Amino acid sequence: MPEVIFNGPAGRLEGRFHPAAKRNSPIAIILHPHPQFGGTMNNQIVYNLYYSFAERGFSVLRFNFRGVGRSQGGFDHGTGELSDAASALDWVQTINPEARACWIAGVSFGSWIGMQLLMRRPEIEGFISIAPPANRFDFSFLAPCPSSGLFVHGDIDRVAPLKEVTALIEKLKTQKGILIEHAVIQGANHFFENRVDPLIEEVGRYLDRRLGNPPRLPTPTRSDPASDRS
Repeated sequence: MPEVIFNGPAGRLEGRFHPAAKRNSPIAIILHPHPQFGGTMNNQIVYNLYYSFAERGFSVLRFNFRGVGRSQGGFDHGTGELSDAASALDWVQTINPEARACWIAGVSFGSWIGMQLLMRRPEIEGFISIAPPANRFDFSFLAPCPSSGLFVHGDIDRVAPLKEVTALIEKLKTQKGILIEHAVIQGANHFFENRVDPLIEEVGRYLDRRLGNPPRLPTPTRSDPASDRS
């Protein structure tokens, strides 16, 4: 899990990068929750998503948005953070010029940034959007959504209520040529407290279906010593 520093629009960005063994392996970017509410790349969900992709042969990067950890700059209400995400993807593509596919995964605020990046970068062919706050941020730009992917939500999420996200997803499902899946984790709040295991299992099953992998036994979630819940 090498530490990396790469250039972003507001200065250096801090990340963790897992290089895949094969040169043409797919790449994935993991985006963390809201910086102003404690979100970092060491969030437990972000940390486990990182390994979910790494275990499936991806070169994968998670990083801190501007102003978080050792990343330079300050919070920019989403505009700058989207530029950070674009710079992160550029950096990974430079390291992996022969990558055959690209995915994006985001948690809460990170899912909003990730879906905007998806609209701007046609090479992104799959997404994982966890607890997207459709009641707090405008997702109307997904018209149409260009790639198939998975939305995951907790049924007792009070921060971003399920009904708000369901309305968004039902709209996206009417589009032709893509497949939008929606998984609801029972007993999970916005932070998936005590429900990270079933969340990561759901994501793993989806990735295996999309990648054509045989089903695998669930693996216990990991905890980063510096992890947070935001």
